Amino acid sequence: MGANSIPTDATIDLDEQIGQLMQCKPLSEQQVRSLCEKAKEILMDESNVQPVKSPVTICGDIHGQFHDLAELFRIGGMCPDTNYLFMGDYVDRGYYSVETVTLLVALKLRYPQRITILRGNHESRQITQVYGFYDECLRKYGNANVWKIFTDLFDYFPLTALVESEIFCLHGGLSPSIETLDNIRNFDRVQEVPHEGPMCDLLWSDPDDRCGWGISPRGAGYTFGQDISEQFNHSNGLKLIARAHQLVMDGYNWAHEQKVVTIFSAPNYCYRCGNMASILEVDDCRNHSFIQPHGFFNCSPAVDVPPNPACELDTKDSEVKEVVAPKPLQSGLLSKL
Repeated sequence: MGANSIPTDATIDLDEQIGQLMQCKPLSEQQVRSLCEKAKEILMDESNVQPVKSPVTICGDIHGQFHDLAELFRIGGMCPDTNYLFMGDYVDRGYYSVETVTLLVALKLRYPQRITILRGNHESRQITQVYGFYDECLRKYGNANVWKIFTDLFDYFPLTALVESEIFCLHGGLSPSIETLDNIRNFDRVQEVPHEGPMCDLLWSDPDDRCGWGISPRGAGYTFGQDISEQFNHSNGLKLIARAHQLVMDGYNWAHEQKVVTIFSAPNYCYRCGNMASILEVDDCRNHSFIQPHGFFNCSPAVDVPPNPACELDTKDSEVKEVVAPKPLQSGLLSKL
């Protein structure tokens, strides 16, 4: 099945499934299996550096906070009316990882040219067994089949995206093993996220105030300074690096003299952090604006489920605690470059 041709009967079925998911009602195991098999055909044809056209709305971590994702679509516009680029971490921590990732994959299948879904460090077999997605699948389906279906699909998610050859988008950050975008294009990405190396770095690294490369406190990836990001941008003709991966209290954070931006789209992270969320809108002229609506940080309803230990931010053996980035240089409901 081609990326742009979905039979009418399949379209009707998909629309019904999307409608069901928008009500936060999970699909059956067989529906999930069929959905992911078809989505795989689309994803395997996408590049490790997937080209994306503007206008586009760029989003950061979601982490299973389905009701906040629904609010994001309400404010930013529903796909396909709005072209979306999500930068990973759809699962774990929150209570609705199944519904969240299933909806995004369904939208990818229904509107393949209007939504791009990148891989985050939590789109991983190892991490999801610790931080909630595996247990949620067991609780909702009675077995681990849906977890395996999705984690197999995660291997096909693109690692990065490039908006109009100017804005480089990825989940984590840069790597000392990567000098050019062509280096990334040549990866074999269809594998579990490695514990080290360039693919790992793209999903785990963070910008830092200190120059050069540093050892990441996360235990994976690196920290990289302004000198590193400036050289990478210059070598690849980029104007901006957009990434996610870090909780930022105002929803976005500028770094490296506004050449790197962190976007976080999970408001009131883990239902208790009290942070704002943001999305980055890039228009036809590649102008950028952040949207931080009133109430976006606290729209998740109370959930009557057992406490989820994966929502704790304490240090774990397999992943060190979430790193909170510095306070943003700018704040406000709408800030334009």
